[in-house]
Amino acid sequence: MAPEGAGGEEVVVNSPSSLETLLKNGPLTEAQAVEIFQQGQEAVVFALLTLSAKALKEDSPAPSTPSGMIPPYQKPNRSARKKRPGRKKGHPGSRRAAPLTIDQTITHPLTHCPDCGSVVAKSCETRTRTTEDIPTGITPVVVQHIIERGYCSTCRKIVEAPVPEALPKATIGNHLLALSAWFHFGLGQTISQIVAVLSCHLHFALTPGGLVQMWHRLAAILYAWYEAIGEQAKNSHFLHADETGWRVMGKTFWLWCFTNDRVTYYLIDHCRGSPVLKRFFSDAFSGTLIADFWGAYNRLKVAARQVCFVHLFRELENVLLYKDPSGDWRVFYKKLRRLLRDSLRLRKKDGVSPEEFASAKKRFLSRLDEILKASWQNKNAQRLVKRLRRHRNDLFTFLDHPDVPADNNHGEREIRPAVIIRKNILCNRSEQGAHTQAILMSVYRTLKLRGHDPIKTIAQALATYINTGTLPPLPE
Repeated sequence: MAPEGAGGEEVVVNSPSSLETLLKNGPLTEAQAVEIFQQGQEAVVFALLTLSAKALKEDSPAPSTPSGMIPPYQKPNRSARKKRPGRKKGHPGSRRAAPLTIDQTITHPLTHCPDCGSVVAKSCETRTRTTEDIPTGITPVVVQHIIERGYCSTCRKIVEAPVPEALPKATIGNHLLALSAWFHFGLGQTISQIVAVLSCHLHFALTPGGLVQMWHRLAAILYAWYEAIGEQAKNSHFLHADETGWRVMGKTFWLWCFTNDRVTYYLIDHCRGSPVLKRFFSDAFSGTLIADFWGAYNRLKVAARQVCFVHLFRELENVLLYKDPSGDWRVFYKKLRRLLRDSLRLRKKDGVSPEEFASAKKRFLSRLDEILKASWQNKNAQRLVKRLRRHRNDLFTFLDHPDVPADNNHGEREIRPAVIIRKNILCNRSEQGAHTQAILMSVYRTLKLRGHDPIKTIAQALATYINTGTLPPLPE
């Protein structure tokens, strides 16, 4: 009697192909297991090997799964480091700079040996050692402001002198406000951690709700800087773009990042498509856009575009290791990888005349056209050829612009702090919180790129805003 398959039809298990089909159709019944056992040792061994391979394949994560989502026990052991960490021998050392001033001097007398306890003769020499520390028992400075008030005949109302040390009706100063916001939006600390540090170490009691409300006020004031960062990004010569998932009120949103060496602009929106790009760029971008192969970027009008080489190299390696590298894939892999590496070497080569440079780029395009015109049988090669045809003119843009890189590494690095913040704070619980998140992250990240102290800069800007009613220009 032959066992029945998943659909009720009889399945003969007297061959490896039919047995493999039976194992793939789902859990075995008792009759099917008995039938496999009666086939002999070879059938039982084949069935066990097939089921174990299927179980390992189901348990193993997909190649595109982020490392943070893979359980530690499923990650392979790290290979031994190829070279020793640290600087090479003979390299000049570096150490912490000596302080310019000495605030306190302490003398440590020596009367007994610290090792055996014997009495030591009178000291004949001394040496100095300098340490720096944060003193214990730090207490907040409580300031009582005596505010003079008077009648203004022009305004016809009672007016009073401004208090530049804090926002109106606020009980915490500008420095603490900028510091707490930097902890959260610049370093990714949770609200509970910030409250714990302020209350335990600095002896400053704050409530989470009151802190969040002050951050909303800070974001509303710094919104002018946020708009200035966006305008400078849209008017820049080149711009990196990237996006990642975000959560707002438990729903999937997207965090967009537009950055270069001077600005970083974050935008949180429910859409991952081209409408966000058209709304941000006003339907066009006059510079060079550096991004990956996400389809939304294809619909944006740009003067020039550079696609990321790192994504191409990673795709080639993923197909070779995890997908189907059969047929003519290895030929395609070697030709495309060699072409990309040759173009990168030309960019780094010194002493190349403009004529030689133009001739080399022409040869690169000719080699690329040969790859695109060839008839490839492998499905992954066909897929990548289709992608390269679409981006033929976007592959070697970096050769014409010395300041444009061939990868989107800067965009990946600038979006990484937001990813770390996402992991720590679990995103936002309201759209207002997402708006504040985008503003303050953009301001703090841009100030860091420009080499400014974010806490001091923002505290001074708030004092100017309180005195004049106008925020000073974004620091250059």
